[in-house]
Amino acid sequence: MASKNTPRAPRLTPLDLHDLVDNEDAFFGPGETYDGERFDRPAFDEANLTSTDFLECELNGPTLNDAELRGVRFRGTAINDSFAPIMKGPRTSWRDTEITSPRWGSAELYDSSWQSVRIDGGKIDFLNLRASKIIDLQISDCIIGELDLGGANVTRLALKNCRIGTLDFQQATLKDVDLRSTDFRTLNGVGSMAGVVVDDYQLGLLAPILAAHLGITVA
Repeated sequence: MASKNTPRAPRLTPLDLHDLVDNEDAFFGPGETYDGERFDRPAFDEANLTSTDFLECELNGPTLNDAELRGVRFRGTAINDSFAPIMKGPRTSWRDTEITSPRWGSAELYDSSWQSVRIDGGKIDFLNLRASKIIDLQISDCIIGELDLGGANVTRLALKNCRIGTLDFQQATLKDVDLRSTDFRTLNGVGSMAGVVVDDYQLGLLAPILAAHLGITVA
């Protein structure tokens, strides 16, 4: 029987992609809808994809450097080996989606919506999810320089075997956030950590931060 202190795990919907049609279109304009299509190494660099929909698609090796992704919606989609030194995607929507081995530099994904999403592997220098709404997100085996969840509303987030430089929870609302098995060096927003589960080792690392927050002097 699970302990009452055990956080609820993210509820992830398995992808069921089949009978995809290969897309070799060289032009990707804003506001388009792609449904049931497979893209092999598409170059979206500097493309305007504003409000584009990807529904039950597979994107293999896409490059997204400096692409305009504002308002893009991903539904039931697999994104594999994506590359973006600069990703501009505020107010994007990610649902029932799997992201595998991303290589992102600065990923500006603030004010976005995430539901039933899995990120596996890869390296992200800066993942800006500030003011986002997150329900059921799992990030596994990923190296993240800075993860900014400031002001976000988060329910059922699991960080598994990740290495994170700076983790920012300032003014976030958190429920069932599982940090166990993940390493982090710096944590901001300790006053907003209600709803977070850590292990004994992590609690030891947090002790000086908690003491400073509460005004406790250790002599």
